[in-house]
Amino acid sequence: MNFSHYNKKPANHSFKLFVFDMDSTLIDAEVIDELAKAAGTDEEVSRITEAAMNGEMDYTKSFQMRVRALKDLPYEKALEQAGKIQLMPGAAELTEYIRGIGGKTAMITCGFSITADSVKEQLNLDYAYSNELIVKDGVLTGDAIGPLMVTNAKAAVLDELVKITGIPYEECLVVGDGANDICLFEKAGFSIAFNAKPRVQEKAHAVVSGKDLRNVIPVLESVMAPPES
Repeated sequence: MNFSHYNKKPANHSFKLFVFDMDSTLIDAEVIDELAKAAGTDEEVSRITEAAMNGEMDYTKSFQMRVRALKDLPYEKALEQAGKIQLMPGAAELTEYIRGIGGKTAMITCGFSITADSVKEQLNLDYAYSNELIVKDGVLTGDAIGPLMVTNAKAAVLDELVKITGIPYEECLVVGDGANDICLFEKAGFSIAFNAKPRVQEKAHAVVSGKDLRNVIPVLESVMAPPES
């Protein structure tokens, strides 16, 4: 197994809500980077994405800059590009495992419905939150709408999920890879940095390396087992 280490063992061993990032977690790509390839602005956008995921740039600013770089991309071309994006290896097996143990699944992504809707359907997720690219006259306007466009917005969405499900924070387990997932790590009962940046690894309870979400299953089995007496 490509599992690195625990930073901290859980105090709780009962988890009922499993929350995932989308980009580079449930899918093997950053959606906005892929759309930028179709728009011809991929070098610029990739640099901004890297800085944002490393926590080197304010997320709100980076989001606005990257969406603006998609301006005038034909929507049909964006759909075609989004359709090429693949699930992360092991995503289906991991979410099936969670359903098998009676867990609820949620995806909280600062990415876009152009991909998130498909991912939710493919993985049969219970909840999915994303942003939406604005289209006018068949092209992207360079703007977006949604609940996840500013720094730490993911934490507010988790607050909403906790209210909707009645599942307390300590029974939430989060899997993510970027700096914008740290606000989730700070609220959840347990957090897993999946194939993540060093700064993100430091903030997580556990670190899993390698691009295969099946590697998360033994971690879940471990943390959900009561400690030996």
